[in-house]
Amino acid sequence: MFDALKVKNECVEWIRNFFEQSGKDCNAVVGISGGKDSSIVAALCVEALGKNRVIGVLMPCGEQHDIDMAKLLVKHLGIKHYIINIKDTVDAIHKNMPFEMSEQSITNIPPRVRMTTLYAVSQSVNGRVANTCNLSEDWVGYSTRYGDSVGDFSPCSNLTVNEMKQMGRLLGLPSVLVDKVPIDGLCGKTDEENLGFTYEVLDTYIRTGQIDDIKTKEIIDKKHKNNLFKLQLMPSFKPKI
Repeated sequence: MFDALKVKNECVEWIRNFFEQSGKDCNAVVGISGGKDSSIVAALCVEALGKNRVIGVLMPCGEQHDIDMAKLLVKHLGIKHYIINIKDTVDAIHKNMPFEMSEQSITNIPPRVRMTTLYAVSQSVNGRVANTCNLSEDWVGYSTRYGDSVGDFSPCSNLTVNEMKQMGRLLGLPSVLVDKVPIDGLCGKTDEENLGFTYEVLDTYIRTGQIDDIKTKEIIDKKHKNNLFKLQLMPSFKPKI
């Protein structure tokens, strides 16, 4: 049985210890999308460090239909925030590319530009960038390498979607943020539409190994195997010297 209160308190202490050891006076810099993951990570950082040491960065690419959710979050937490529109940068990459990019390349440019932006902010405000991924997404590679998959510390990468929601409620976040239907913010589809299965099914499989549909199991297993490289260090040649 998942003890949300125990894990939440342990996670808060873990964040405090991370900053004590690697950035005693640093700020937590969190990219705020308006979804549950960034909301929960930001709330955990506020509880661990205080709201004066947490900085939210909202990064729409042109018009963002749910940016009001991101604004609700920073207002609810009372944290300092910046709104940095990345559209001009994304457009410049498109304009200057000497060939027609693949659909996947086009999809992954915004999250990589967002991470560049987060580090630009972080290095200017004495910060550490929070990774906002969860275990469910990481398990099937549902992230952009060198985009939302990276950061300086990762409070929730070993927690499933369901477990994160339980912690979000304990943190007192508005239910509209905790229970918001997750979308990737890139192609207009929900996460579950893109994946082809629900997070409920995925979370149960991750934690218990139980799954009813064999075809869904095969899809999950294949995604997990094919995307493990995203969670590993870059391979490096080691000469025999």
